[in-house]
Amino acid sequence: MKTTTDHPVDSRPVRLELWRQIYIRLGRDWKVGLLALVLLSIASATQPLLAVIMKPLLDEGFTGAQPDYIWSIPLAVVGLMLLRGVCTFGGTYLMSWVANNMLLSLRRDMFDRLLGMSDETFRARDHGRLLNRFTIDAGNVSGLSTEVIRVIVRESLTVVALLAVLLYMSWQLTLIVLVMLPLSVVTGRYFIKRLRRINRDTINMNAELTHVVSEGIAGQRVIKLFDGYARERDRFAFVNARLRRFAMRAASADSAMSPISQFFVALSVAIVVAVALYQANHEGLTVGSFAAFMAALGQIFDPLKRLTNIAGAAQRMLISAESVFDLIDEPIEPDTGVREIQERPRGEVVFQAVTHRFPDAAGDTLDRVTLTVQAGQTVALVGRSGSGKTTLVNMLPRFVEPTGGRVLIDGIDVRELRLGALRSQLSLVSQDVVLFDGTIAENVAYGMQGEVPEERIRAALDAASLLAFVDSLPEGIQTRVGSNANALSGGQRQRLAIARALIKNAPILILDEATSALDNESERQVQLSLEHLMAGRTTLVIAHRLSTVQKADCIVVLDRGRIVEQGSHAELLAAGGLYASLYRLQFQDDVEPVPDAPARAGLAAASSSPAPQAPSLARSDDDEASRSSS
Repeated sequence: MKTTTDHPVDSRPVRLELWRQIYIRLGRDWKVGLLALVLLSIASATQPLLAVIMKPLLDEGFTGAQPDYIWSIPLAVVGLMLLRGVCTFGGTYLMSWVANNMLLSLRRDMFDRLLGMSDETFRARDHGRLLNRFTIDAGNVSGLSTEVIRVIVRESLTVVALLAVLLYMSWQLTLIVLVMLPLSVVTGRYFIKRLRRINRDTINMNAELTHVVSEGIAGQRVIKLFDGYARERDRFAFVNARLRRFAMRAASADSAMSPISQFFVALSVAIVVAVALYQANHEGLTVGSFAAFMAALGQIFDPLKRLTNIAGAAQRMLISAESVFDLIDEPIEPDTGVREIQERPRGEVVFQAVTHRFPDAAGDTLDRVTLTVQAGQTVALVGRSGSGKTTLVNMLPRFVEPTGGRVLIDGIDVRELRLGALRSQLSLVSQDVVLFDGTIAENVAYGMQGEVPEERIRAALDAASLLAFVDSLPEGIQTRVGSNANALSGGQRQRLAIARALIKNAPILILDEATSALDNESERQVQLSLEHLMAGRTTLVIAHRLSTVQKADCIVVLDRGRIVEQGSHAELLAAGGLYASLYRLQFQDDVEPVPDAPARAGLAAASSSPAPQAPSLARSDDDEASRSSS
């Protein structure tokens, strides 16, 4: 079973399947749930007894026929209320225990499936909606599922018990009530269907709200620099207003059910009173019987109202369940490999006639690319944006699967290897460094099995040229770096990622624009750290800044998914092809042609006066280091 919140399938078989999945999960704690239902049933059974007491109290107690009623009836009332209170508390508490246990397992399964999703599927997902499933939808499913079963069991038993009392007191009056009740139920069904549609829209809009707020948090610097306040406020105001609109629709539908139900209740009571007065005049109904009947009738409407209202909660639960189980049922990343890697690979990488096309794309991203990277060799991939560099490299860890051809490591097709075995031989340092909210030591040793000795962590930091900075911090390697290491500069984050790759010590290294976002000073320091990291490893470098790849053993130039040139930096410059063209574009200041006479005169005049010095936007690592340490 698989549904989506974007295009929900609102059919009876799907709803039944959702109910089944929900209560299979609740059934994992069936013993606790059963005890809770027993306690709630006892509480429900005590409620009609309060109405039954009214008959002997009025018929015999006030006439003096039963003097012991002076103490026995008050004690019975207190005892019943005490028993009902204890059972209600115990049943409600245990149902909450079951609900929270279910929430725990739902979120665990959702997060496990989230981590198991393929890279392609994950990138296609709306992150705001994913977060919404964890925070809102999962809570709705667990909380409302137990609420539904609690209300249905407790209130249904209460209604049945009260109906039994009504029939016992006067079956004629009870028939009047039973005739009027279906009219209220039929009317309520209309509002329930309306609530179902509104609840689905509300859940989708809640996800959109999460998405807008998440973008506002992540992009706050861009918003400030590009004066995007009005646009973001308008986006938020639109979503916020829509949520209010849906909430008011739901409130109007929910509120309308109560007065309509109360109208039918009032009509029923009016008819019952008229018939009861007729029976009393003809000696067919005692005062005690009528009082007990009215007491039971007065009590029956609250549980009926709760049973009617729970239908709206059940619809919210089902809509949330569609969203939750859509994620839980998401296919995990296929791990078809069966081979392990017994020894450390030499690191030879071969792309053999590799072709790739993204779904719904007009053309191939890669077209029969063949490339061999010798063990220990550094190969740089360059080319215009969209030429296929990243797609090609992403085939190595199987983030992207080729639609044709093979990728081999030491002659073994990567599809024959288990994903864990394959990825354990790869390290990655990218432009977008991902670090976690923990200590420096935890980030460096991230993913390592067992406890990593402090000496090993310090050695990795030293090789990444970061140890002196870390030692200057008050807590050293135990310093917390904050969310995504925002307390560090860009260069420090990059070097922390390099230290993480160093301690993993994988034979194959992927550098994806590792220095492109850094200033010159930071780039120089990071480049020195990268040289330590690249030593003795097979390295694939993706780069737009050609100054960083001039020392590569081989430079491969891609264009429109094909290899058009390859060779050393000097060879490619001499060839005068695409690489030379790209190089000239990046370093045009060094090869700019001599201007004509008027232009030379203008340049001379401009050079005769001192040029104003522009303020630097770049911050060196030393500045950042001193700022962080303070």
